[in-house]
Amino acid sequence: MLVIKLKDIVKYLASAILIISILVLCTRYFFSNNKGNLEERKPITKVALVNCMENIIPNLTKINEDEKVDKKEKSLAKKILNMELGYIKMVKQDTQIETSINSKNLEDAKTGLGTEIIDSGIEQKYTDTYGTVQVRNSSKYPLTQEILTPNFELKNKKDVIIYHTHTCESYTSSEKFSYVPTGTYRTTDLNFTVARVGTELTDYLNKYGYNVIHDQTFHDYPAYSGSYDRSLNTVNSILSNNQGAEMIIDLHRDAVGSNNNYAPKVKIGDEYAAQLMFVIGTDGGGLEHPNWQNNLKFAVKIQEKANEMYPGLFKPIIIRNSRYNQNVSNAATIIEVGATGNTMEECLTSMKYLSKVISETIK
Repeated sequence: MLVIKLKDIVKYLASAILIISILVLCTRYFFSNNKGNLEERKPITKVALVNCMENIIPNLTKINEDEKVDKKEKSLAKKILNMELGYIKMVKQDTQIETSINSKNLEDAKTGLGTEIIDSGIEQKYTDTYGTVQVRNSSKYPLTQEILTPNFELKNKKDVIIYHTHTCESYTSSEKFSYVPTGTYRTTDLNFTVARVGTELTDYLNKYGYNVIHDQTFHDYPAYSGSYDRSLNTVNSILSNNQGAEMIIDLHRDAVGSNNNYAPKVKIGDEYAAQLMFVIGTDGGGLEHPNWQNNLKFAVKIQEKANEMYPGLFKPIIIRNSRYNQNVSNAATIIEVGATGNTMEECLTSMKYLSKVISETIK
């Protein structure tokens, strides 16, 4: 039987406090000097720390009660535990304040604005239409108006899951969002990738009353091959605890093409926003995917509203034979935000308008 001595517990716990304190001080200093450029990842990290400590501390307390120790040692252990509990309370309050501040800084998306598609030098091709919605069909299935008709209704209109199969995809550096790439338009610094764009979309959707889970797990690093297998594991894990979620967005950036300066954008009012594009998978590649038509109907429904509110925000929907893990839900999609030539500012602006479109479509 393993016996844990209180002195050993005290020693290791004291060391842990010292390390945590140093990390917290460094983190606060770092974030205080980079507020303009960084996503709010600190609340997530703190919550994880709080949950961990709240699980550990009761167990340590029980061990101390079971051990036969002198009053001096028990007094020291009690002080350490009180310090940890006090830190947890402080962190929770701090996190709530930061979340509140962040939500107040979000600018509302205005409606009734004029829009203009900026010429990117690349023609936007399509094969089919449904009303104002254009579709480029690259799958083996012919499309009918019945398939494209957005007559699908969500059962769960409040829960949203956002994740990134290609988490490291990044954009053209700008003065405000300048970074050192770790690959061709790729970086492991999530403050400058599609993960940062996902955070912006999360914040706006939260503001509109949606419950959003935003996962920022690396699926394309250190290896790119197998990204979709790894992201499927992530999504299935999330769904195991959120079985009713239907709206699932795999947020990407358009792939690097022959023209790295390719920057599809639309001017909305006085702002420039990166254009968006739905990519919908099918079972044309041989993998089981019985609900792909519902995914397509969901995308058509969103894009139809976007064309009404902000014409040009979306490029034509692409339909392909690959499944892209969209078999997990009736409203699972890929949304590609901009391309390599776009800046982070343009992509963040897009999320303001995308969230407004979603809020007006899914009520």
